[in-house]
This record gives sequence, structure tokens and C-alpha cells, in this order.
Amino acid sequence: MNALEIRNLTKSYPGFTLDNINLTLPGGCIMGLIGENGAGKSTTIKLILDMIRKDSGSITFFGKDSRENIRLTKEDMGVVMDEVGIPECFTVGQVGNVMKHTFQSWDEAEYARLVQKLALPDKKQFKEFSRGMKMKLGIAIALSHHAKLLILDEATAGLDPVARDEVVELLHDFTREESHSILISSHIVSDLEKLCDYIAFLHKGKLLLCEEKDRLLEEYGMICCTAEQLASLPAEAVMYKRGNPYGIRAVVRKNAVPSGIDIGPISIEELFVFMVREEK
Repeated sequence: MNALEIRNLTKSYPGFTLDNINLTLPGGCIMGLIGENGAGKSTTIKLILDMIRKDSGSITFFGKDSRENIRLTKEDMGVVMDEVGIPECFTVGQVGNVMKHTFQSWDEAEYARLVQKLALPDKKQFKEFSRGMKMKLGIAIALSHHAKLLILDEATAGLDPVARDEVVELLHDFTREESHSILISSHIVSDLEKLCDYIAFLHKGKLLLCEEKDRLLEEYGMICCTAEQLASLPAEAVMYKRGNPYGIRAVVRKNAVPSGIDIGPISIEELFVFMVREEK
């Protein structure tokens, strides 16, 4: 069963429109929602969470419309926003005491295990936490009420490499269960490249593509060539290109390029940058 389905989702503000977004997150998978700042990532997530009202479209969780049972939907969903909304005077223990009265399925033992695993201080107040510690606490909360779907908005932004690695390990552990899924947004593509099964590119409110990561890496490649060499390729082979005084770099469809031409690999970050530059 799909964890999340978005169909024809639209939201307009003065000067910005999230335009007819369609994406599907299968159960047991991690999807990276990628885009530069202002692309519409946070707007999409706020619409999913019913924090703002959509203009049109539908959102379903595990086959059910998000409006059918809001309480059940919230229980099944763990959320970490780019700012973890914890009162600054709270300690880790006080957070746990509040959450056990917030979520019906709150698991005190699991929360204690995660707090220990992430080396979160039990005496410090939240205002004394580093950004990495705040994000790790947010993820510990999200994982401690047996959610099936995690939604993370810029949760890895600003983390040092060690903290980022700890977070990635936790997320991988979470999706070892087939019923668990994650939607995670970031403008830092490299943070998500190793983590995600699916990639969705947002740019200026439009979804440029939504595809399996491995399929993208298998389908596309990079060539470096002269203008004459590029002109000799079939038109359907060349997707995006960028030239400089030393030659041309082009994103190509591997299966459309004639044999004998050296095709190098392309990263998800490179593909995204080329697509965005082409759109501009």
C-alpha cells in the first residue's frame, strides 16, 4: 500500500503558486523532496500536515483521505520541522512526560532508548541544545509513538557530519519495516542522495520529476564533448547541456547515445542543477 498519494495539489499565494503537484510514496520507501529555497517544499509539507488549506487536489495516507480521521492520521505520522517546537525551558524528561499525554501509542521505553542512543543530555534545558541536538530530539519524539510515516522538513540542514550520519542511520533503521515510509525535504541534495529510494524535484512551485533514484542514475549520464560532437548526437539523446570555453558538458539518455561514446556517471545533485538551469 502507498503511504502517501498527492493528486493535483495546488496552493496559490501572491507571487507564488504550488502548481498541480502529483507524487506517490510507496510503503517501505524514502522519498527526497528536493528544491532550492523557495521552491515549494515547505508549502507542500504544510499542506500534507493540514497546517494550511489547499486550493485544490487530494492527499491520502495509506489509502484514506487525510480528512477522514485526523486523529488517526496524526498518530500514524511522525513530524520534524526545520524548527523543533519545544518550549525552551523543557528538559528531555519533561518532553517525554508531555508526549505520553499527547500520543495514545507513546512508548516511554523506546523514547528512553533513543535519548540514550543519541547521547541527549537529560539535565540541560532545550534552549541550551545545539541545532544537531534539537533535531535529534525531534526525531526521537517522531520515532517514539510507532508512526508509520515520517515527514521531515530540512531536518538535516545545519547538522555536522557526525550528527547527520546518526540521523541517517536512524532513518534507515526505521524503514527496515515494510510498513514504514519517510518523506524528507532538503535543499542540500547531497544529504539525500544516499538515503532516498525516490527523488522528487521541485522548482518554482512545479514538480520537474518524481522517479526512483536508481532508475534516474541508470537512465542518465554525463558526457564532455565539443559542439561538433554534440551536434552529431540524436536529438532525443541530449536532455540538458552547458558550455564553457573548454567544451560542453551534457546530460544524456544513455540508451539513446550511439556506442563508442564515453558516458560518465551523473549524481542526483548534478542532474538537479542541470534541470534547474535549463528551466531558467
